[in-house]
Amino acid sequence: MSYTIAAQIRTEIGKGSSRRLRHANKVPAVIYGPGKEAISIVFDHKDIINIQGNDDFYNTDLTIALDGKDVLVRVQDMQRHAYKTLVEHIDFKFA
Repeated sequence: MSYTIAAQIRTEIGKGSSRRLRHANKVPAVIYGPGKEAISIVFDHKDIINIQGNDDFYNTDLTIALDGKDVLVRVQDMQRHAYKTLVEHIDFKFA
């Protein structure tokens, strides 16, 4: 199964900015990989919470629609809230 997630590039970086995004039901994330510059992104929480429950989400390539172009990635790490069903941050690697 293939997944496509719409995202925007994040301009503000830091703890305060990430907290403001989470309060607005957004999820901060980063895409990185060898030989490429890291990209900080943000997307809606509702877009990720529905598909992250599927087992193949963690071991297949995902497509992130980022400012008109598609980026192929894999989930490297995901931080969740301790007791709420919230995703707090995701690390993606270029596929």
